[in-house]
Amino acid sequence: MWLLSAMAVLLYGAVVALLLMKRPSLNYSWLGAFPVVLAAIIGCIPAIQVLLGGPVEQFHVPWPVPFGEFFIELDPLSAWFLVPTLLLSALSAIYGVGYLRPWQSKRPLGPIWFFYGLLVLGMMLVLLARNAVLFLVAWELMAVASFFLVTFEHERQSVREAGWIYFVATHLGTVFLLAFFLLLARETGSMDFAVWAAQGIHTQGLAGVLFLLAVIGFGTKAGFMPLHVWLPEAHPAAPSHVSALMSGVMIKTGIYGLMRAFTFLGTPPLWWGWGLVAIGLSSGVLGVLFALAQHDLKRLLAYHSVENIGIIALGLGVGLLGMSTGSAVLMVLGFGGGLLHVLNHALFKGLLFLGAGSVVHGTGTREIDHLGGLLKRMPWTAAAFLVGAVAISGLPPLNGFLSEFLIFLGAFKGGISTGGPVAVPLLVVIAGLALIGGLAVACFTKAFGIVFLGEARSEHVSRAHEVDWTMRLPMLMLAAGCAGIGLCAPVMVGSLQRVLENVTTQRPEVVRMTLANTTASLLFVVIGAVTFLLLVAMLVLVRRGLLSDRRVDESVTWGCGYPQPTVRMQYTASSFAQPLTDLFRPLLGTRKKLSAPRGLFPAEAALKTETPDLSREEMYRPMFERGERWLSQLRWLQHGNVQLYILYIAATLLVLLVWKFR
Repeated sequence: MWLLSAMAVLLYGAVVALLLMKRPSLNYSWLGAFPVVLAAIIGCIPAIQVLLGGPVEQFHVPWPVPFGEFFIELDPLSAWFLVPTLLLSALSAIYGVGYLRPWQSKRPLGPIWFFYGLLVLGMMLVLLARNAVLFLVAWELMAVASFFLVTFEHERQSVREAGWIYFVATHLGTVFLLAFFLLLARETGSMDFAVWAAQGIHTQGLAGVLFLLAVIGFGTKAGFMPLHVWLPEAHPAAPSHVSALMSGVMIKTGIYGLMRAFTFLGTPPLWWGWGLVAIGLSSGVLGVLFALAQHDLKRLLAYHSVENIGIIALGLGVGLLGMSTGSAVLMVLGFGGGLLHVLNHALFKGLLFLGAGSVVHGTGTREIDHLGGLLKRMPWTAAAFLVGAVAISGLPPLNGFLSEFLIFLGAFKGGISTGGPVAVPLLVVIAGLALIGGLAVACFTKAFGIVFLGEARSEHVSRAHEVDWTMRLPMLMLAAGCAGIGLCAPVMVGSLQRVLENVTTQRPEVVRMTLANTTASLLFVVIGAVTFLLLVAMLVLVRRGLLSDRRVDESVTWGCGYPQPTVRMQYTASSFAQPLTDLFRPLLGTRKKLSAPRGLFPAEAALKTETPDLSREEMYRPMFERGERWLSQLRWLQHGNVQLYILYIAATLLVLLVWKFR
């Protein structure tokens, strides 16, 4: 079986990397990267076959674990998530070979490749598991492996803190998932997903509780507001190829789990759709606003993951509203836009994190205000980052536009054909997507402009250099994917048919007709985009031909009357974003420190801003501090006496036995 072979290759490659890469002086990174690439190729073959109409694959063997069994299945929903997971895992592994080279003389690289392989293996099992016990084992494997990857540079205090925040957050989410699975098992008498889907939940009260548990448990991994606090800490701390993998596909396992849960819970009431629309709107708007206020390039991208998870949640909310009302258009376009954004986000967010990693690799800093003028020194990285920036902003003709267009179209069609209880949230979706898109354009104008344009702002740029081919090739392939999906929009929308039939349970002809109507309107967008690109290319060629026989001189730009312009006269990240951060200051809580210019000939002036995460500072930090004070009252139980600890364990076991057999 192809899938078992891919998982075996991952496990074997991880163990070999751990055993052979024991000394810091040896660079055997290809031993860790090659098995991931090979496993990705092997695993994508059956996944693509299923998406193209092939049969669903299953593998089922007994497992000597209570209530557990090794039961995996590749259906269209799993296949849709598996393809970007494996592709981005392979490209990030190739990138990691070059990215980790500076560490090869300082520490052995075997552990990071070992945990990288385990992370990919864990994600595969999460997407394929059809038994709750197996799913939770895979979920825990994914969490532990990613924890060790996040803490790769554990000698830094900030990295250790970020790792523990992630570890605590992901296990708090697992508590809710455990409750979700136990309630389902008690209701159905089984731990198998197939039994849950067949029987369903017919009690509305229990279904609502299960929905909330799933949203909290899976939403913690996905990064829904306000469950996102681990995400802007862990992603900047991890190595950049790991950040790309975690942000691009690992957090999507939360979206997958949520969509899989929908298949167990029956017809949803309207408030489920309202709830996901509210979550998506808050995550999308607040995510992009907090990104706009950041000064760390990777932290900025991390908040944009929250934003894009919000966009996916908006699509799922539209789909749930369609399931509640029986509207095929809402189901197909809502779920279709959300699912397509899962793929698109994996491509452009993976590209942006790899681009940010190249900037860090070439300059040694992530601080946006310490950069500038990198376009001349790192042209390949700048071009790739620009493609990712345009794609994530939802601008045609790149792929980010396509998935957002489907959600827009679904909300618009539903809004003009349904009543108030459904039309109101759909109008909110339209307004929310428009606001998110505009703010995203502003944010990436800031990011690209400050980092790559203008003049160097510090000595970090003076030693900047373009990255080697192992880091450049994955970026170029992801950039090509962003452009290719956008330019082949009708084909990509048509490829959603099999997975949408699986998710919506609608007849194939209904799904096909709805998608066909959508591709007809997309065809005009693609034609317009291709025409525009051809026109730009023609103008470039004409300009080059006109200047070929003429002398072209270069000079500095006009300095607005300043005889000696300096780099300090450029926009900073704070000053560029100031109008928007001031406008949304009640939501952001931005702290501003201004040293205003004084006198006719001011010597210096400065503007510094800081935007702490309000969820962390105002909600989680006080809650954990109160919990710590309460738990500190139990320290009298800790005597350091091993005999007493054994007595505690024995007493607990005795109480449990009495309770069990009473």
